[in-house]
Amino acid sequence: MSDQATPPPAVTPPPDEHQRVEALAEETARRESSFTRMMNSSVGRNLGLVIALVVLIIIGVATAGDRFASVDNMLTILRFASVIGVVSIGMTFVIIGGGIDLSVGAIVALASVWATTLATQTMAEDTHWLVMVLAALAVGTGCGVVNGTLIAYGRMAPFIATLAMLAAARGLAEIISERKTQIVDVREFVEFFGGDFLGIPRLVWIFALVSAIGWVLLNRTTFGRRTISVGGNPVAARLAGIDVKRHTLFLYMLVGFACGIAAIMIIARTTTGSSTHGLLYELDAIAAVVIGGTVMVLDPIFQGLAVALMSGAIVATLLTMVVVPLLYWELRSREGAAQ
Repeated sequence: MSDQATPPPAVTPPPDEHQRVEALAEETARRESSFTRMMNSSVGRNLGLVIALVVLIIIGVATAGDRFASVDNMLTILRFASVIGVVSIGMTFVIIGGGIDLSVGAIVALASVWATTLATQTMAEDTHWLVMVLAALAVGTGCGVVNGTLIAYGRMAPFIATLAMLAAARGLAEIISERKTQIVDVREFVEFFGGDFLGIPRLVWIFALVSAIGWVLLNRTTFGRRTISVGGNPVAARLAGIDVKRHTLFLYMLVGFACGIAAIMIIARTTTGSSTHGLLYELDAIAAVVIGGTVMVLDPIFQGLAVALMSGAIVATLLTMVVVPLLYWELRSREGAAQ
């Protein structure tokens, strides 16, 4: 026992060395510039989006001149972006909750067709145009209930369940409309949602209102905190007393409700209901949510597919906004030179 080696005594740094390290740490903290602090904040994290938006605006002004920078064009862009923006807000909750919804575009189409059928419009003319609004919201929420039930209680993968809803909703919309575009004859509906308020289209006001409600719901309510918990760790959320299955159902009901609102907006904008409404909205919504800073929580099997979908949507959007105008003006210049 006497030969057993005793552990060496702990070596403590001298007091002057300890003070020197503390002073160096304080000096480093003082040297941290305001720019570094800003980049570490939420403003810095969204700075890339602002830079990208500014670059796109510069390219638009360079290619289209004053027409692109006009107030009317900006309002037109907001009017078109408001529909997909509402869908993206609902998609944000689903993605934060650890899911995905590929059927949002088809749900928008089905809700628009159902709300503009002859029976619905006749009832709206006999009573009130709110009948069309309630029909669109009910169809969207109902589709969300089906998706949520299959995913939460049927234990189906979100990709599979919502992909099936995509095909079913789009097919049902084509059957109901007989592959025809349904014209809206209820003038009060079009005048209300298609009009302006304080010089700004009501569709933009609806988008702003939905955005504000979504922000409050996510950041200032128990529902938002539970959504983050379910998406971060479903097992821990269940052990903490959260009904994960019921909450997942509510999330898909929420995105379905958002699709109903989007259907109302696209009906007002186009004065039609069609099975072709909402094409590729799922790609635009996923891209908007992820570019906006939401972290996707998906199974590793589906992460590659999600990245591919987002990349395709981003590339297609950039081609539409940048390359197509350039080609158009190049052809116009050549035609002018030939004449």
